[in-house]
Amino acid sequence: MKSKILSSILALMLLFVFTGVVNAGGKGNQRKGKYLYRKIYKECHAAGKVDSPRPPLSPDTKTQSQWKRIFDKKDFDQFGCPEQWSKLSDQDLQCIFAYLYGHAADSPSPAKCK
Repeated sequence: MKSKILSSILALMLLFVFTGVVNAGGKGNQRKGKYLYRKIYKECHAAGKVDSPRPPLSPDTKTQSQWKRIFDKKDFDQFGCPEQWSKLSDQDLQCIFAYLYGHAADSPSPAKCK
């Protein structure tokens, strides 16, 4: 009887752990997103494709719904540097989206790129 209870508790604990890991994987990492967003423009600037190594759009330039629309459509033309944006993986795009969305003009903590 004790072994059935123990194995049931263990199974529930594993279920919660795996559920947490799966849900955490669906969201992007804001810190990594900020790093990648800045890195794109530093590379473009080094290649002479943009005038400034600073991104043209800061997170508070748009609202959360506007950022969501841009990333849903994958319409990155207004960012410039199309070669760099086309090389990004879906996971990298999720991280950049998490950063921009999390610090949008209507978010609880709007922020500007510095």
